[in-house]
Amino acid sequence: MLSLNGINYSVNWVSFMNLFFKNLEGAYAPNTIKAYRSDFEHYAQWCKSNQYEIDDIDGALFSQYVSDMGETLSTATIRRRVASISSVLRLMEKNDPTTATDVVLTLKRIHRKLGRAQKQAAPLTQSILFKLQAVCTDDLLGMRDKLLLQLGYESMRRRSEICAFTFEDIQRLPNGNYALLLRKSKTDQYGEGKIIPVSHTLKAMIDEWSVTIDQNTGRILRSLWRGHRVKDCLKPETINRVLKRLQKSARLHDIDELSGHSFRVGAAIDLLERGVSLEKIMLRGGWKSETTAMRYLRNWRDDDLLLF
Repeated sequence: MLSLNGINYSVNWVSFMNLFFKNLEGAYAPNTIKAYRSDFEHYAQWCKSNQYEIDDIDGALFSQYVSDMGETLSTATIRRRVASISSVLRLMEKNDPTTATDVVLTLKRIHRKLGRAQKQAAPLTQSILFKLQAVCTDDLLGMRDKLLLQLGYESMRRRSEICAFTFEDIQRLPNGNYALLLRKSKTDQYGEGKIIPVSHTLKAMIDEWSVTIDQNTGRILRSLWRGHRVKDCLKPETINRVLKRLQKSARLHDIDELSGHSFRVGAAIDLLERGVSLEKIMLRGGWKSETTAMRYLRNWRDDDLLLF
Protein backbone atom coordinates (compact mmCIF):
# COMPACT_ATOMS: atom_id res chain seq x y z
CA MET A 1 0.00 0.00 0.00
CA LEU A 2 1.58 3.27 -1.11
CA SER A 3 1.57 6.40 1.02
CA LEU A 4 3.23 9.77 0.73
CA ASN A 5 3.78 12.05 3.74
CA GLY A 6 1.19 10.08 5.64
CA ILE A 7 -1.47 10.22 2.93
CA ASN A 8 -2.63 6.82 1.74
CA TYR A 9 -3.61 6.93 -1.91
CA SER A 10 -6.41 4.36 -1.51
CA VAL A 11 -8.00 6.50 1.20
CA ASN A 12 -7.63 9.97 -0.29
CA TRP A 13 -6.73 9.69 -3.98
CA VAL A 14 -7.06 13.39 -4.86
CA SER A 15 -4.87 14.54 -1.97
CA PHE A 16 -2.34 11.84 -2.72
CA MET A 17 -2.05 12.77 -6.42
CA ASN A 18 -1.84 16.50 -5.65
CA LEU A 19 1.02 15.84 -3.27
CA PHE A 20 2.72 13.35 -5.60
CA PHE A 21 2.85 15.73 -8.57
CA LYS A 22 3.83 18.64 -6.35
CA ASN A 23 6.84 16.61 -5.24
CA LEU A 24 7.95 16.39 -8.89
CA GLU A 25 8.26 20.18 -9.18
CA GLY A 26 11.82 21.27 -9.78
CA ALA A 27 12.92 17.80 -10.89
CA TYR A 28 10.89 17.89 -14.11
CA ALA A 29 9.80 20.63 -16.50
CA PRO A 30 6.34 22.07 -15.74
CA ASN A 31 5.00 20.86 -19.10
CA THR A 32 6.28 17.34 -18.38
CA ILE A 33 4.52 17.29 -15.01
CA LYS A 34 1.36 18.62 -16.62
CA ALA A 35 1.45 15.87 -19.26
CA TYR A 36 2.18 13.18 -16.67
CA ARG A 37 -0.74 14.31 -14.58
CA SER A 38 -3.20 14.57 -17.47
CA ASP A 39 -2.28 11.16 -18.87
CA PHE A 40 -2.30 9.41 -15.51
CA GLU A 41 -5.65 10.94 -14.54
CA HIS A 42 -7.11 9.61 -17.80
CA TYR A 43 -5.84 6.16 -16.86
CA ALA A 44 -7.14 6.45 -13.29
CA GLN A 45 -10.57 7.48 -14.59
CA TRP A 46 -10.63 4.46 -16.91
CA CYS A 47 -9.81 2.20 -13.96
CA LYS A 48 -12.55 3.80 -11.90
CA SER A 49 -15.19 3.57 -14.62
CA ASN A 50 -14.39 -0.12 -15.09
CA GLN A 51 -14.27 -0.71 -11.32
CA TYR A 52 -10.61 -1.74 -11.36
CA GLU A 53 -8.06 -0.97 -8.66
CA ILE A 54 -4.82 0.42 -10.08
CA ASP A 55 -2.89 -2.08 -7.97
CA ASP A 56 -4.74 -4.94 -9.69
CA ILE A 57 -3.97 -3.95 -13.28
CA ASP A 58 -1.85 -6.55 -15.06
CA GLY A 59 -0.66 -6.74 -18.64
CA ALA A 60 -3.94 -8.19 -19.92
CA LEU A 61 -6.06 -5.45 -18.34
CA PHE A 62 -3.71 -2.69 -19.41
CA SER A 63 -3.79 -3.99 -22.97
CA GLN A 64 -7.57 -3.54 -22.81
CA TYR A 65 -7.00 0.08 -21.80
CA VAL A 66 -4.71 0.51 -24.81
CA SER A 67 -7.32 -1.10 -27.09
CA ASP A 68 -9.98 1.26 -25.79
CA MET A 69 -7.74 4.24 -26.55
CA GLY A 70 -7.22 2.89 -30.07
CA GLU A 71 -10.90 3.47 -30.78
CA THR A 72 -10.65 7.27 -30.58
CA LEU A 73 -7.02 8.40 -30.23
CA SER A 74 -4.07 8.67 -32.62
CA THR A 75 -1.14 6.30 -32.23
CA ALA A 76 1.07 9.24 -31.22
CA THR A 77 -1.25 10.12 -28.34
CA ILE A 78 -1.48 6.47 -27.27
CA ARG A 79 2.31 6.07 -27.25
CA ARG A 80 2.74 9.27 -25.23
CA ARG A 81 0.06 8.25 -22.75
CA VAL A 82 1.55 4.78 -22.22
CA ALA A 83 5.01 6.31 -21.71
CA SER A 84 3.64 8.83 -19.20
CA ILE A 85 1.81 6.18 -17.21
CA SER A 86 4.90 3.99 -17.16
CA SER A 87 7.02 6.88 -15.83
CA VAL A 88 4.50 7.75 -13.10
CA LEU A 89 4.13 4.14 -11.96
CA ARG A 90 7.90 3.74 -11.74
CA LEU A 91 8.20 6.99 -9.78
CA MET A 92 5.55 5.61 -7.42
CA GLU A 93 7.65 2.42 -7.17
CA LYS A 94 4.65 0.41 -8.30
CA ASN A 95 4.31 -2.49 -10.71
CA ASP A 96 4.48 -1.30 -14.33
CA PRO A 97 2.21 -3.36 -16.64
CA THR A 98 3.02 -1.25 -19.72
CA THR A 99 5.93 -3.49 -20.73
CA ALA A 100 3.94 -6.74 -20.62
CA THR A 101 3.82 -8.85 -23.79
CA ASP A 102 0.05 -8.35 -24.13
CA VAL A 103 0.54 -4.58 -24.16
CA VAL A 104 3.40 -4.68 -26.67
CA LEU A 105 1.36 -6.83 -29.06
CA THR A 106 -1.71 -4.63 -28.68
CA LEU A 107 0.33 -1.54 -29.51
CA LYS A 108 1.75 -3.27 -32.59
CA ARG A 109 -1.75 -4.17 -33.77
CA ILE A 110 -2.91 -0.58 -33.36
CA HIS A 111 0.17 0.73 -35.18
CA ARG A 112 -0.43 -1.65 -38.09
CA LYS A 113 -4.07 -0.63 -38.25
CA LEU A 114 -3.72 3.13 -37.85
CA GLY A 115 -0.07 3.72 -38.80
CA ARG A 116 2.57 5.44 -36.68
CA ALA A 117 2.86 8.63 -38.73
CA GLN A 118 2.28 11.86 -36.85
CA LYS A 119 0.62 14.87 -38.42
CA GLN A 120 3.43 17.14 -39.56
CA ALA A 121 3.28 20.86 -38.91
CA ALA A 122 3.01 22.95 -42.06
CA PRO A 123 6.48 24.37 -42.81
CA LEU A 124 6.94 28.12 -42.34
CA THR A 125 9.68 28.65 -44.90
CA GLN A 126 11.39 31.95 -45.64
CA SER A 127 9.02 32.73 -48.52
CA ILE A 128 6.04 32.28 -46.21
CA LEU A 129 7.81 34.29 -43.50
CA PHE A 130 8.02 37.28 -45.85
CA LYS A 131 4.35 36.94 -46.85
CA LEU A 132 3.27 36.90 -43.20
CA GLN A 133 5.44 39.87 -42.29
CA ALA A 134 4.03 41.78 -45.26
CA VAL A 135 0.52 41.69 -43.78
CA CYS A 136 1.58 42.79 -40.30
CA THR A 137 0.06 46.13 -39.39
CA ASP A 138 2.07 49.35 -38.95
CA ASP A 139 1.39 49.65 -35.23
CA LEU A 140 2.68 48.18 -31.98
CA LEU A 141 0.90 44.87 -32.58
CA GLY A 142 2.35 44.60 -36.06
CA MET A 143 5.86 45.36 -34.78
CA ARG A 144 5.50 42.64 -32.14
CA ASP A 145 4.18 40.15 -34.69
CA LYS A 146 7.01 40.84 -37.17
CA LEU A 147 9.54 40.32 -34.39
CA LEU A 148 7.82 37.12 -33.27
CA LEU A 149 7.97 35.73 -36.81
CA GLN A 150 11.65 36.60 -37.28
CA LEU A 151 12.63 35.31 -33.84
CA GLY A 152 10.74 32.05 -34.29
CA TYR A 153 12.15 31.40 -37.75
CA GLU A 154 15.79 32.25 -36.96
CA SER A 155 15.95 30.55 -33.58
CA MET A 156 14.13 27.35 -34.74
CA ARG A 157 12.90 26.90 -31.20
CA ARG A 158 9.72 25.56 -29.63
CA ARG A 159 6.93 27.94 -28.59
CA SER A 160 7.84 27.97 -24.90
CA GLU A 161 11.49 28.61 -25.72
CA ILE A 162 10.67 31.46 -28.12
CA CYS A 163 8.62 33.13 -25.41
CA ALA A 164 11.37 32.60 -22.82
CA PHE A 165 14.05 34.67 -24.58
CA THR A 166 14.99 37.82 -22.68
CA PHE A 167 16.78 41.02 -23.64
CA GLU A 168 19.62 39.86 -21.41
CA ASP A 169 20.06 36.78 -23.64
CA ILE A 170 21.42 38.87 -26.52
CA GLN A 171 25.13 38.17 -26.94
CA ARG A 172 27.74 39.93 -29.08
CA LEU A 173 30.19 37.44 -30.53
CA PRO A 174 33.95 38.11 -30.99
CA ASN A 175 33.47 38.33 -34.78
CA GLY A 176 30.98 41.19 -34.39
CA ASN A 177 27.90 39.08 -35.05
CA TYR A 178 25.10 38.46 -32.58
CA ALA A 179 23.55 35.45 -30.90
CA LEU A 180 20.86 34.55 -28.41
CA LEU A 181 21.55 32.46 -25.34
CA LEU A 182 19.03 29.64 -25.01
CA ARG A 183 19.24 29.02 -21.29
CA LYS A 184 17.13 25.86 -21.18
CA SER A 185 15.25 23.68 -23.62
CA LYS A 186 13.28 20.46 -23.84
CA THR A 187 16.50 18.57 -24.57
CA ASP A 188 18.54 20.58 -22.04
CA GLN A 189 16.58 20.33 -18.80
CA TYR A 190 19.63 21.12 -16.66
CA GLY A 191 20.30 24.47 -18.28
CA GLU A 192 23.72 23.95 -19.85
CA GLY A 193 22.70 26.54 -22.42
CA LYS A 194 23.14 26.94 -26.15
CA ILE A 195 24.31 29.88 -28.28
CA ILE A 196 22.10 30.52 -31.32
CA PRO A 197 23.55 32.88 -33.97
CA VAL A 198 21.06 35.46 -35.26
CA SER A 199 21.09 37.97 -38.09
CA HIS A 200 21.74 41.68 -37.83
CA THR A 201 18.17 42.08 -39.08
CA LEU A 202 16.77 40.32 -36.01
CA LYS A 203 19.10 42.23 -33.69
CA ALA A 204 17.88 45.53 -35.18
CA MET A 205 14.25 44.45 -34.76
CA ILE A 206 14.87 43.60 -31.11
CA ASP A 207 16.58 46.95 -30.52
CA GLU A 208 13.72 48.86 -32.14
CA TRP A 209 11.18 46.90 -30.11
CA SER A 210 13.12 47.59 -26.92
CA VAL A 211 13.09 51.34 -27.55
CA THR A 212 9.43 51.36 -28.56
CA ILE A 213 8.19 49.58 -25.43
CA ASP A 214 10.82 51.27 -23.22
CA GLN A 215 12.12 47.96 -21.90
CA ASN A 216 15.61 46.47 -22.05
CA THR A 217 15.26 43.73 -19.46
CA GLY A 218 12.98 40.74 -19.09
CA ARG A 219 11.13 38.79 -21.76
CA ILE A 220 11.47 40.08 -25.30
CA LEU A 221 8.02 39.07 -26.53
CA ARG A 222 5.13 40.66 -24.64
CA SER A 223 1.38 40.38 -24.74
CA LEU A 224 -0.56 43.50 -25.67
CA TRP A 225 -3.82 44.82 -24.27
CA ARG A 226 -6.11 45.63 -27.20
CA GLY A 227 -3.07 45.74 -29.44
CA HIS A 228 -1.51 48.90 -28.08
CA ARG A 229 -0.69 48.55 -24.36
CA VAL A 230 2.24 46.37 -23.30
CA LYS A 231 1.44 43.79 -20.65
CA ASP A 232 3.34 40.77 -19.38
CA CYS A 233 5.27 38.08 -21.23
CA LEU A 234 3.68 36.41 -24.25
CA LYS A 235 2.17 32.98 -23.53
CA PRO A 236 3.28 30.10 -25.80
CA GLU A 237 -0.27 29.24 -26.85
CA THR A 238 -0.70 32.78 -28.19
CA ILE A 239 1.81 32.04 -30.95
CA ASN A 240 -0.60 29.67 -32.68
CA ARG A 241 -3.35 32.29 -32.58
CA VAL A 242 -1.03 34.92 -34.06
CA LEU A 243 0.02 32.59 -36.88
CA LYS A 244 -3.58 31.66 -37.62
CA ARG A 245 -4.57 35.34 -37.80
CA LEU A 246 -1.66 36.30 -40.05
CA GLN A 247 -2.13 33.27 -42.30
CA LYS A 248 -5.74 34.31 -42.84
CA SER A 249 -4.72 37.90 -43.57
CA ALA A 250 -2.09 36.71 -46.07
CA ARG A 251 -4.70 34.45 -47.70
CA LEU A 252 -2.43 31.45 -47.50
CA HIS A 253 -5.28 29.01 -47.99
CA ASP A 254 -3.24 26.59 -50.12
CA ILE A 255 -1.15 25.34 -47.16
CA ASP A 256 -2.11 23.57 -43.95
CA GLU A 257 -2.66 25.59 -40.80
CA LEU A 258 0.56 26.98 -39.36
CA SER A 259 1.52 26.34 -35.74
CA GLY A 260 4.41 26.99 -33.38
CA HIS A 261 6.28 23.96 -34.73
CA SER A 262 6.07 25.38 -38.26
CA PHE A 263 9.12 27.57 -37.55
CA ARG A 264 11.32 24.54 -36.92
CA VAL A 265 10.04 22.61 -39.92
CA GLY A 266 10.26 25.52 -42.36
CA ALA A 267 13.72 26.70 -41.32
CA ALA A 268 15.06 23.13 -41.41
CA ILE A 269 13.73 22.65 -44.95
CA ASP A 270 15.28 25.94 -46.07
CA LEU A 271 18.65 24.91 -44.63
CA LEU A 272 18.45 21.53 -46.35
CA GLU A 273 17.66 23.13 -49.70
CA ARG A 274 20.69 25.40 -49.23
CA GLY A 275 22.85 22.28 -48.97
CA VAL A 276 23.45 22.37 -45.21
CA SER A 277 24.26 18.92 -43.85
CA LEU A 278 21.80 17.03 -41.69
CA GLU A 279 24.29 17.09 -38.80
CA LYS A 280 24.43 20.90 -38.83
CA ILE A 281 20.65 21.17 -39.12
CA MET A 282 20.29 18.88 -36.11
CA LEU A 283 22.76 21.03 -34.17
CA ARG A 284 20.91 24.23 -35.05
CA GLY A 285 17.46 22.84 -34.30
CA GLY A 286 18.53 21.02 -31.15
CA TRP A 287 17.63 17.53 -32.38
CA LYS A 288 19.60 14.65 -30.92
CA SER A 289 18.06 11.93 -33.09
CA GLU A 290 18.34 11.66 -36.88
CA THR A 291 14.95 9.95 -36.89
CA THR A 292 13.32 12.97 -35.24
CA ALA A 293 15.06 15.42 -37.56
CA MET A 294 14.07 13.49 -40.67
CA ARG A 295 10.45 13.42 -39.51
CA TYR A 296 10.54 17.22 -39.63
CA LEU A 297 12.09 17.17 -43.08
CA ARG A 298 9.81 14.64 -44.71
CA ASN A 299 7.78 17.40 -46.45
CA TRP A 300 10.91 18.45 -48.35
CA ARG A 301 10.87 17.83 -52.12
CA ASP A 302 13.98 18.06 -54.28
CA ASP A 303 13.40 18.42 -58.02
CA ASP A 304 16.77 16.76 -58.64
CA LEU A 305 15.26 13.49 -57.40
CA LEU A 306 12.56 13.43 -60.08
CA LEU A 307 13.15 10.73 -62.72
CA PHE A 308 10.88 12.28 -65.37
